Amino acid sequence: MYAVKLSLEPRFKRSITYNFTDDANIEDVFTDHAKQYEFADITWYPSKNTAVYRYDSRVPLNASGDGIYDFIGFQANSILISESVRGAEKLLENAKNVNGKCLTAATTLAFKKLTGNGLKNNGMLFTGYPVVGYQGKIQTSGSCLYSTKFDNSCAWDPRIKGLFFYESTAFFPASKFGDFIRDVRKLRDLKPENFCGIDNYNGILIRFIKASDAYLGQAEDSVVIDFNYYRANDASTPRLNQDVWEEVEQLAFFKYGAKPHWAKNRKLAFLDVQKKYPKFNQFIAAKQQLDPQSVFSSTWSDEILNGKESEKFDGCALEGQCICTEDKHCSPQNGYYCKQGLIYTDARVCRYS
Repeated sequence: MYAVKLSLEPRFKRSITYNFTDDANIEDVFTDHAKQYEFADITWYPSKNTAVYRYDSRVPLNASGDGIYDFIGFQANSILISESVRGAEKLLENAKNVNGKCLTAATTLAFKKLTGNGLKNNGMLFTGYPVVGYQGKIQTSGSCLYSTKFDNSCAWDPRIKGLFFYESTAFFPASKFGDFIRDVRKLRDLKPENFCGIDNYNGILIRFIKASDAYLGQAEDSVVIDFNYYRANDASTPRLNQDVWEEVEQLAFFKYGAKPHWAKNRKLAFLDVQKKYPKFNQFIAAKQQLDPQSVFSSTWSDEILNGKESEKFDGCALEGQCICTEDKHCSPQNGYYCKQGLIYTDARVCRYS
């Protein structure tokens, strides 16, 4: 038998302002930003040279305001609109139309700025900053789950032909994060339009996590990034600027030794993962004790816990099942060959040429 102790704290309010500004010096100011605001984050849109700083702190319970946070990406959408957005994205991918992706990225960013990224004053509309509301209404988001209209849904609902994308998430020791950003900036500066693909979604979301004693926790104060990018419906179909996302991914997990999120990454992110956690063996021991019959395990979970690369096959790099070492691991028949990274030359990526 195991006991779990929960702690509660009194209700409180938060005050949020988003500052859309130039992306210079993120690598130099992220620590101060995290220390200054309890609920801070930064969203970086590399192709647009834009950073969005979230100024988010507790305020007295009697502060005026009944705002909510209904993140744009989690709001209910017309099924027809979701399918149209996906259809347009597929057309741009097939045509290798970088400029088209950059146009939609610019439109998306402008809409987020206009609407406060889903913040609503007094629960109705966004009318300006700051937005003040109760913690329970500011921390939560995702109103698409509660839509009652038959023709609306979450944009990623698998029952419709809506959004289909990857998400990569990496945890960095704060001491290494600045250098990672500098490398990504160098890669961006070679051809900024190649980054429009993630700016169509949420750019690179930068958040902050305190150190933890948990077996799979972060041993020191850490920075976590998330970024989403297009995924083809067919696993054998390569993607526009595929090499860019693969290089960013390998920069994070291999050059800077970032830890993977256990539910948000492609398989290659877990290579040698056990070496990244000082208490990994203690976690495995606890897992075996609590689940001796492996009821909560699968072939996939066993593979990523072992941190070993699977046997390579033709096209395995396209879905992140492997890191390419030969052209056949990419899609040479479609013009994608295994090449070294542009900034991180130890990286091996599938590049169109």
